[in-house]
Amino acid sequence: MGFCIYNNVAVGAHYLIDKYKYKRIAILDPDVHHFNGTSDIFYDNAKVLCLSTHQYPFYPGTGSEKEKGNYDNIFNVPLPAGTGSREYFNAFDRVLDKLIKFQPEFLLISMGFDAEERDPLANFKLLPRDFYEITKRAIIATNEFTKGRVVSILEGGYDLNALADCSNEHVNALLEFN
Repeated sequence: MGFCIYNNVAVGAHYLIDKYKYKRIAILDPDVHHFNGTSDIFYDNAKVLCLSTHQYPFYPGTGSEKEKGNYDNIFNVPLPAGTGSREYFNAFDRVLDKLIKFQPEFLLISMGFDAEERDPLANFKLLPRDFYEITKRAIIATNEFTKGRVVSILEGGYDLNALADCSNEHVNALLEFN
């Protein structure tokens, strides 16, 4: 178990599948912690592609590239402590390639901001503007398939100033590109 006691993004994905009959939902989690709860929930579900960039090894201790799900639907991009913007976006290109190949009908963003350099719980060195770029690139990569069907769910961030700055950048990208 990681920080996730009640998994909001999983509830949302199941709702979209059950109520609206979506067949391809992507969940993007650029949080610094691996989304072990989300990947466990969808490990056996071919309708959901789970993508995580995270510090590794790090709490909760999961998230290796070998964890792929029973339908190759879990995509982990483990990154070392100290990862900055350039290294992050080089790795994020792999996430975008996987998203495009999956062609999701709906994109859920499990958006945490604890990868920002001021966050006291982790060791990434991302800047607030990077969260604008993450959001922008994910929306642009999937918009042909989602047609604007994107929901973002706030997940974490433990420095209040960083949380405010990063949230602002993220919302600006949502408004501009969706």
